Amino acid sequence: MDIVDIPAGFKFSGIASGIKKTGKLDLGLIVSDNPADCVGVFTTNKVIAAPLLLTKPNIVKGKCQAVLVNSGNANACTGSAGLQVATATMELVAAKLGIETGLVAVASTGVIGELLPLEPFQNSIDQLVADLSVERAATVAEAIMTTDAFSKTAAARESGEPNYKILGVAKGAGMIHPNMATMLGFVLTDAKINPELLKIALPRAVHKSFNSITVDGDTSTNDMVLLLANGAANTAVIEPGTAAAERFCCHLERVLLDLARMIVRDGEGATKLVEIKVIGARSEADARIAARSVATSALVKTAFFGEDANWGRIIAAVGYSGIEVDQNRIDISFNQVPVTENGLAIGVEQEAAATKVLQLAEFVVTINLHQGDSESSYHTSDLGYEYIKINADYRT
Repeated sequence: MDIVDIPAGFKFSGIASGIKKTGKLDLGLIVSDNPADCVGVFTTNKVIAAPLLLTKPNIVKGKCQAVLVNSGNANACTGSAGLQVATATMELVAAKLGIETGLVAVASTGVIGELLPLEPFQNSIDQLVADLSVERAATVAEAIMTTDAFSKTAAARESGEPNYKILGVAKGAGMIHPNMATMLGFVLTDAKINPELLKIALPRAVHKSFNSITVDGDTSTNDMVLLLANGAANTAVIEPGTAAAERFCCHLERVLLDLARMIVRDGEGATKLVEIKVIGARSEADARIAARSVATSALVKTAFFGEDANWGRIIAAVGYSGIEVDQNRIDISFNQVPVTENGLAIGVEQEAAATKVLQLAEFVVTINLHQGDSESSYHTSDLGYEYIKINADYRT
């Protein structure tokens, strides 16, 4: 990531603390120069990790100045001992930065059921804070990786008035599915935003991005997306219901969608990034339900892996999605290649052309229900042998 993409007033640090035995970066810190207005979206899993139990109440209060995140250990299902460790890490950061403990958010990702050791935090806090700088933003993106093949960042800027930047950092490759899509995400902006707008903008952007992707149908115990706005760009406050607010929401949605696509592209063992686009639906809700049904079908995903233009699996997934459809009106195409019209196969030549589309690393499956004007999209990956290999020995 280029330093010019970094919003003003934020500093970063990432180090190898020893949580991971591989020697890779595993501890990251994001600090705002001043307390930022903040909102968060969290996992809907009923089994919740210790860092979320502590962070969520703090975020609800609306202010955050520091985010401490580790990989290699989820600190989930660790009982009171896990809560004590998470609390101690918050206190370490707060004391070192000279801020209130309630202004610190903590996040963890990794193996569930193992107590997170406190010693790496105690031994690393001095270096972690001393290394804080704008130039080290990329180290945070690397430090939060688990099975990720690459780090994930995305940025946007408003060049008009008010002028500001947005930066997103995320991790995720496995256990990816709404709600929320299993991942960690930290979004930073130097814009001045009315807190009420933040409460509207983040859930809306998450709905269109992280909650519209799937890799394997699993949702974790540690999912968290935080949005911090510190106002360091020193511009006018962006108020709800204004043109400036709509532009901010569009920028935010683009950043989150870019990150979401990266997560699916990096899906464990994935070789394809596929957009399932349902159009011609009675409502956006119907389109979303149908797209999700196709995107989560194991049979569809394995057909993608095998580069098999098996549209029968797709139309079947639409049929059992739960919405009302007329099979005699459904059209399906791969990119611009139609394979079915009015629910019937078009021909062998078209299917052969569609097979060539499936050989691409990215493509779009469009399903036209011919029932209305609404549409929705889901991003998914294929499902192949490597996913089994990665997850069969995750702890070893």
